[in-house]
Order: sequence, then structure tokens, then C-alpha cells
Amino acid sequence: MCTPQTPMTVSRRKLMGAAALVAAGLVAGEVVSAPQTSAAPSIDDPQDLSWLVGDHHVHTVYSHDAKYLQSQLLDKAQQYGVDVIAFTEHSNWGHANMGGALNSRADIAAARSARPGMLIFQGLEWYIPAAEHATVLVAPGPNEARILRQFELLWDGKLNGWEKPPYGSPAAADQEAKAGAAIAWLGDQKRAGLIDDVVVLANHPSRLGFDSPHEMRAWRDADPTIMIGMEGAPGAQGSAVSANANASSQRGEYENAPSASSFPGFPAESYKTRGGFDWVTSVVGGMWDSMLAEGKPFWITTNSDNHLTIKDTMRIGDYPTGDGWENGASLNNFNRAGRRPDPVETGTPQGGSDYWPGQFSRTHIGAAARSYREVLEAMRAGRMWVDHGHLIAGLDVRVRPVGHTGPGKVMGSTLSVAAGTGVELVITITPTTAANSAGIVPKLAHVDIIKGLVTGPVADDDSFTAPGTRVHERIDTTAENGTIVLTRTFANVTEPFYLRLRGSDGKRSGVGPMGAAVDPQGPIPHGAGEGDPWADTWFYSNPVFVSIA
Repeated sequence: MCTPQTPMTVSRRKLMGAAALVAAGLVAGEVVSAPQTSAAPSIDDPQDLSWLVGDHHVHTVYSHDAKYLQSQLLDKAQQYGVDVIAFTEHSNWGHANMGGALNSRADIAAARSARPGMLIFQGLEWYIPAAEHATVLVAPGPNEARILRQFELLWDGKLNGWEKPPYGSPAAADQEAKAGAAIAWLGDQKRAGLIDDVVVLANHPSRLGFDSPHEMRAWRDADPTIMIGMEGAPGAQGSAVSANANASSQRGEYENAPSASSFPGFPAESYKTRGGFDWVTSVVGGMWDSMLAEGKPFWITTNSDNHLTIKDTMRIGDYPTGDGWENGASLNNFNRAGRRPDPVETGTPQGGSDYWPGQFSRTHIGAAARSYREVLEAMRAGRMWVDHGHLIAGLDVRVRPVGHTGPGKVMGSTLSVAAGTGVELVITITPTTAANSAGIVPKLAHVDIIKGLVTGPVADDDSFTAPGTRVHERIDTTAENGTIVLTRTFANVTEPFYLRLRGSDGKRSGVGPMGAAVDPQGPIPHGAGEGDPWADTWFYSNPVFVSIA
């Protein structure tokens, strides 16, 4: 039985108290170079920083492969405590030309009026030229749907035929350049005042092996105020326990093998999730760390990617018949109608791999105010942490000089200290006290402090290892009850580094791909019959950086 949840807005004061403390062309010369630290100013001590639960990747009948009405998804999102949601429909001719973007906006506008307590974004799932998909989120405004439609017509890989070129081919090089130009174009629209704000996040980066390391770096560097990160964990978390699961089913539907379009340097293991998290994220000393070790911002999120909810009893609705309509839920029918028909109740469990928004995957966003602009600014600044299965209810991470009584720097920020200074890390964790929808009251078994050296730009843009990153310490929390406060000191700091956290329910772990000296007890892929996501839940934080003044 599902346990109703209320929207979570855990203030910084509560956590720290427990610690006792429309231009179509590019504008020449406007491409922003990447900073060496965060792309947005840090907020050091907002007394009422609200941690909002978000899901930035959700599909409705306005996507060719999804099933639900916006109202149905919003009802479920409210039930599971979601404060921020984004409808990110697939780019398709039915979406672009048959009014999907504009009709979806009309539904969203009505929902914003009817549900003032929720922040409801309109977005797009962009087919990145030569690569996988990405979430595009636009702040509400008079041009939001028009800019999204213009973007997909100008820059979408699927609509323009810029998909799946052979890796390393001239076509791949041309399409990769278009991807960077598309990100820069979005930044131009913001600077021109056509939209208030926009961010982009790469979706399921390791699923097909299309997102090579040099492409991910190129997207980030095209405009790091726009391309802010990636899904650390994909949707489709129930694929191994769905109504149509088989022995080869994997969490996230990561059930693929390399193709001619895949980056050949990725190992076979990169096509599977580890503890439900993408290989790019979950390997300590791997791809994500290789990007963070450059000292540049690149953040992680998680989301439902809801299309078809696991064992739900509604089926896809029926298109008209005759007069040129095809039988069934074909793409041609979708493109003709601009949406799928309303779903139909059957009373019988249907196929599907997804959970409802907020039911299993949650991104927690530390916003200075409950507004669209502040949510996007918080995401850009890296004030986010993620969890599965409602593993924990709250997380605050701070670094400050030893002896300093102030609040310190938060996730996504940079603390600058003189060489030889001691640095204190303060972690405050609020446990979950209510049963999740699987009937489990989660218990955090450990917290892992991961430390990485900031070594600067890589010599090879296709690097995906960070030799200076490892698990610094695993802290057993099984005996902890109530709010957990952990303090650790890093003495005599002489070189720049970053710290990030992860933790789990302790049910499944093993030696990480980089060896026991780097990660002795990390997340591991699951075998046949081991893919119950509720029995292997993790949280991850975004990093906080320490630089030498």
C-alpha cells in the first residue's frame, strides 16, 4: 500500500539546528568558457534554504511512447511529495508540427493555476546530435513553448537526421559540432531576454555508449551556465521486476551492447547500472570524477523518466479507425494526432518499467526561494542530492576552515583556504521515519566520503578516469538513531580537492572497477533475479570543492 507523502521543504535552519550549530542564429563570440569552479554564485548561509523534491524528466500522452495525462501524473507526484516536476516530451514531428508543444503548454498553464503549491516546468527531451538524449528545462514565460519548438526544429538530432553516425566519422564530427552550437544557441536566447532561464542535463549517458567523454566535455564547455550536468541514475528502475521482466532485464533498461555509433573505449560493464546508478556516476575514479577533477562544475540528478508505470492497470488509449488511420499506437498515428489518446482502465497489470514521480527516485534541490528561477539557479549551482527508495529524508553537507564557526560552503560551492589550513567537513542526515511505497522503513547503513584531487584540464578529452579519487572513509551508521551528525577534519590542506558523499542500505556491494584501494565496497551490477530496486538503494551528493588561495 502506498504511503502518502507531503511535499518536503526541509529548511537549512532545521538541519543545522540538529547539528547544534527569438533569434535563430548564433551570436558571434558569445560562447561562454568554462569557469574553474561553480558556474553560479554560492549561497553560504540562507537561513531558510528549502530542499524541494524534484523530478525533471516525465512524459505524458504528448510523447509517442508514454501513456498518462498530465493530471494523472500530477496527482501521483503530489501523493509522493514532489514539489517540482517537469514534463519533457520527446521531440517528434507530431510534437513539433501538430501542436504538441503548444497544447502541452496550455495543459501546463491550467495545472499551474489549479496546483499553486507545485512548480510545473515545461521542457523537452532533446535528441542530441550524434549522441543520446537530454532534458531541456525552460523557466515559465510568454516564449517558453515557442522557444522549445524552435529549438527542436533547429537542433533536434531526430528531426534533422543527425542520429547514430559511425563513431569517428566525418558525419559524427559534424553532428557533434551541432550539439555544442545548440547549447550555445539556448544561452543566446537567455542573454537576448527571450527566455528568463534554461538548463540542459544529459539523460541516461551510458545506456547506449553514444555519449563519449569528449562529447560530454564539449557540451559542458559550450556554455556551462546552460549544460549543467547529467542524470546520475536513469528512470525505468523497475524494469527487472516488471510484469514483462525476464532473466536479462536490468534496472534502467540498461540491456544494450556496443554499436558502430558507440565510443569504443568504454568497457562492456559500462552498459549496466551499478546499484541502479549509471556507470558514468557510480564508478569511483571514473568518468564523473574525471570531469570533477578538472575543477569544473558538472552535477548529477535522478528522475522517474515516467512513461509506463510498473504493473499499472491502465492501457494505451485507442486512436480513430479508418480514413487513413493505422491500427494501434503507431508513430504515424501519433504524428497525425500530436498526442496519444487518453488511457483506458483495464483492471489488469500492464507492462512498464517506471515508477511514479517521487515514488522511488528523487532529486532534492536546495532553493533559496520556492520559485522557478530559484530552482533553476539552485540546480545550476549544484545544490542537489539524490536518493532512491526514500533512503534518507534530509542531507546537509558543509565544509569550513577548522575553528570557523560560520556555516561554511554547501554542495556545489568552493571553499578557498590558505595552504596549510585545516578543513572541517560537517554532514547532517535526517533519517526517513515513514514506510516507502514498498512498505519498507529505510535504514541507512553507511556513509562514504569520496575525496578527489583537482588536477586541472585533461590532456586527452576522452579520458574517463581520475587516479586521484578514492573512497576516503566509510562510516558505519547502522547503530545511529535519529538525526546523524558526522564531523571529519582534513588537516594541513596543501592541494585543491573535492568531497562528495554516497550511502546505501548496505544490502549489496562489492569491490569497484578501479580496485579495492579505490573503492572496496561500492555499488555493483545485479544478476538474474537480483534486480529488486527496493532491496538496493543509495544516495549520492554533489561535490563541494576546496581550493588553495
